[in-house]
Amino acid sequence: MVKFDVKQLRYLSREEFRCLIAVEMGMKNHEVVPSELIASIANLRHGGCYKILRDLVQYKLVRFDHRSGNRGYHLTYAGYDYLALKSLSNQEVVYSVGNKVGVGKESDIYIVADRDGNQFILKLHRLGRICFRKVKEKRDYLKHRKNASWLYLSRLAAEREYSFLKALHSREYPVPEPISFNRHAIVMALAPGYPMSQVREVANPAKVYNRLMSLIVRLAQMGLIHGDFNEFNLLIDDKERVTVIDLPQMISTSHLNAEFYFDRDVECIRTWFKKRYNFDSDERPYLSEVTCHTAVDIEMKASGYSKELTDKFEDLTLNKEHVSDANDSSDEDLSEGDISSSEDEEKLGNLEGEDVTCSPDRGGEHSNKGEEEEDDESLEEEEETVDSEDDGSLEASVPDNQQYQVFRDKTNKKIAAHTFKVLSNPKLSKDEIKKKVRESEAKKREKRQRIKKGEKYYLNREKRLNAREVKGAENWF
Repeated sequence: MVKFDVKQLRYLSREEFRCLIAVEMGMKNHEVVPSELIASIANLRHGGCYKILRDLVQYKLVRFDHRSGNRGYHLTYAGYDYLALKSLSNQEVVYSVGNKVGVGKESDIYIVADRDGNQFILKLHRLGRICFRKVKEKRDYLKHRKNASWLYLSRLAAEREYSFLKALHSREYPVPEPISFNRHAIVMALAPGYPMSQVREVANPAKVYNRLMSLIVRLAQMGLIHGDFNEFNLLIDDKERVTVIDLPQMISTSHLNAEFYFDRDVECIRTWFKKRYNFDSDERPYLSEVTCHTAVDIEMKASGYSKELTDKFEDLTLNKEHVSDANDSSDEDLSEGDISSSEDEEKLGNLEGEDVTCSPDRGGEHSNKGEEEEDDESLEEEEETVDSEDDGSLEASVPDNQQYQVFRDKTNKKIAAHTFKVLSNPKLSKDEIKKKVRESEAKKREKRQRIKKGEKYYLNREKRLNAREVKGAENWF
């Protein structure tokens, strides 16, 4: 479990925060960030960067790693917490941090306050705990990606939960009001009430049961399914008003297993009321009976929404007729032979990273010289006719020819690339092969012994220092 200690936050300097941000930026494409890269990103002196990294390792904000063969540093959850809190304090959202309120398999929850003393809830997502590591199976944060760090997954989970909170709160659904978020941290309003798992008695269980079922149905009418609608994610106050929390795992009603998750949420509430409050009811909602009124799942891109639904949503929200009229007019302009459209094609080609060629037929591998001469003559004739018509209009419309690649014969390249000499080395005898293997093994052995020697030197030095202290202590008595 990650220890959340913010005592050192007030004493960190500007240079130390720059090093933390440099490590975070380097982790975008490095599993272990080298110290040289950290120094170049942080724009500090080389020696000063090493000294700051040593202090950050001592504070357990950064960890030094050399097991994979590459020596470097990577952020810990404590360092990621400090970066998030620093940005939230700069936004004047968080001024002080209080006690821990709750712990889950994916997050830790604390009470925070601003300068005026208004209390909020700080939720820190911490994916990667031993109790919940099957994130690829249970969540779709990665989507098309294969690998990612736990810090990045926590950030994606926080972004998704914040977007769901904002969308549902704007539609007057009983969720905590979102205040702000940064990286893997979400600041939300302090919702009144107690976790339903800690409530032993309810004055009117039938009323609360109906209210919970209506909340499940309201979510389905928005095109969403909670996926974890149970007593641990529900808060109930003294007036038996319910607040729903923990939303990053929400899915769309168009998901393949949407009916399974919907029935599971309903059954969780039914079994809890039967077990704790001795209340059982046969009245329960079914997903097939619910009609979707607002497509919140498509707006939020919840897991399970299909491309067909997005097309339908665009048909309803966008004015397709205006777009089609614009397309028709653009097609007419193109049919009239407007030369100005070539500039747009150049921009698209530059964006896609592909070079635009003048004559694609001339770049074939089987092109002959006769055909090339004919093409050149035809191009010269066309240029002469165009020059005679209007030179000024061409200078304004035709792009510069510097962007086009010079034509080269690809067949000559291939021949030159594949012509090389093969040197016939004499065959080595068995004794020579054994000798080379022994030499390589001896080098590896020396390297291992050198590492062990260095470790033993530090251990022996500590032992000698302890022995001297013990000898000196004998003279005290």
